[in-house]
Amino acid sequence: MKHTAVNPYLPLYEYVPDGEPRVFDGRLYIYGSHDTAGGDFFCLEDYVAWSAPEDDLGDWRYEGVIYRRDQDPSNPDGALELFAPDVVRGPDGRYYLYYCLRMLREFGVAVSDSPAGPFEFYGHVRRPDGTLLAEYMPYDPSVLVEEDGSVYLYYGFSSEMLARKFDTEVSPGALVVLLERDMLTVRTEPKLCIPRDALAAGTSFEGHGYFEAPSMRKIGGLYYLVYSSQWCRELCYAHSTRPDEGFAYGGVIVDNADMGMHGRTKPAYIPGNNHGGVILAGGEAYIFYHRHTHGTSFSRQGCAERVQILSDGSIPQVELTSCGLNGGPLPARGSWPAAIACHLTGLEPEKLLDFRNVDPGTIPHIRETRGGAEKEQFITNMADGSVAGYKYFKAESAVALTLRLRGRAEGILSLHLDGPDGPVLEETKLKLATGEWQTVALPGAFSGTHSLYVCFRGVGSFDFLSFAFREAR
Repeated sequence: MKHTAVNPYLPLYEYVPDGEPRVFDGRLYIYGSHDTAGGDFFCLEDYVAWSAPEDDLGDWRYEGVIYRRDQDPSNPDGALELFAPDVVRGPDGRYYLYYCLRMLREFGVAVSDSPAGPFEFYGHVRRPDGTLLAEYMPYDPSVLVEEDGSVYLYYGFSSEMLARKFDTEVSPGALVVLLERDMLTVRTEPKLCIPRDALAAGTSFEGHGYFEAPSMRKIGGLYYLVYSSQWCRELCYAHSTRPDEGFAYGGVIVDNADMGMHGRTKPAYIPGNNHGGVILAGGEAYIFYHRHTHGTSFSRQGCAERVQILSDGSIPQVELTSCGLNGGPLPARGSWPAAIACHLTGLEPEKLLDFRNVDPGTIPHIRETRGGAEKEQFITNMADGSVAGYKYFKAESAVALTLRLRGRAEGILSLHLDGPDGPVLEETKLKLATGEWQTVALPGAFSGTHSLYVCFRGVGSFDFLSFAFREAR
């Protein structure tokens, strides 16, 4: 990589969850929904796109707004939000954007001559007689275009609660239909690919039934259908030798609470819904997913990790990191934002599993200041038992840390290496009583490649803006 990449991979002021990675003509494009900092609902903004050279995934370029919610004739006043989309290149060489509006029982399609947009409304997915594809709450479209021009549309949302609310039949799982080459007309009726949890008993999917967020890719002769399971926080995959049947459960690729890694049974980060996909770019394979900020489900940011696709086609689970797309540890020099933490827990991390009922004021979380000339993203509410962790940094020579903090807190601040319970590199007494950012030095030195964990025990709480490396004396 010519440019350093971190997680989240886009600027910290950007909130693009549900990221579908696509490579077109040497650039990797991210298409997703669009949240806001401190929003009170999902997907409050119009679609934007970002792209980077596939061999330099730290060099992101903003492509601008590519589609507005009021462009769909079913939503002229823009009242309904644009949910998770997908973009593919059609058999005619044009680019097709598939999307759904909030709980509206139809799929919209927009088209552009460029993967960077802008896109113009094209039509709604429908049958030859003009009736819309409306069964099972059309939601979370994913599209596969085969080399022979065959077009498959995958979708499905298996929420019994919302099915009752909107008076529709709950989806039995991930569904697929075959489309005509016009990218709109349905050729086949919906067919089940992956069962939801209530139908998964006795199958390979038991315990990891489908919930939402399908993402289809064909890699090395196998069809990989990534999806969010009944646990919401994990992205699993199924694989088959055929695009529309024969899928078997493969495993978990990533969990946005890092559950299951190294036998972990407690979350290492605030869990929540998850959506993303696998992509080959620059000779490597990656999984894209999203994390949660602001202590809610409405301000999500895209993250990514490099994965291995083994010779048997399997994809082992990967851990959450701060270095993500970088291809290796981050350099232990200069200053780094605290908000690239991949581990963020309070005194009782197990309580995060009931994330819908967690009071944001009781847990450390990432927040953004609003208003003024500059936006600041930082970790807030670092209280007793809080841990902020970073994987991985490499120090070529001995370095020490300084932190930028503010708040009202008194206690012990410590730096641990290689785990929150790992060796204590340094402890220092902390006493803060100010709303202004202060520099706090941790004199202990280290070298080599390590994960770093900033831990606090005491009273009060503080905000954590950034940390910087300095040469150890």
